[in-house]
Amino acid sequence: MNDVDRQKLLKTSWEMHTLVETAYLNHNATKGDHEWLEKQRILLADMALHLLQTALKPGEIELDKLKNNLHSVLTISDQFLPNADLKKATEKLYQ
Repeated sequence: MNDVDRQKLLKTSWEMHTLVETAYLNHNATKGDHEWLEKQRILLADMALHLLQTALKPGEIELDKLKNNLHSVLTISDQFLPNADLKKATEKLYQ
């Protein structure tokens, strides 16, 4: 990927991040509400954008950021795929 395309994608991802994060912050659900999983879907999208930004950032990939991004994505996804033990898989990221 050339630098121009990389920068365009990163710029777009930050624009998307702003929209997604605003939607998350404006969502009034709290844990236990029937809308909680919808709010968690928005949070998952937010974390996926952070993963995209970490992957596309110029230079060497920052492994600590990658671990943190993956931890967030797996932890949130665990609610949707409870039989996959994704939360347990996060333990190995920091070994």
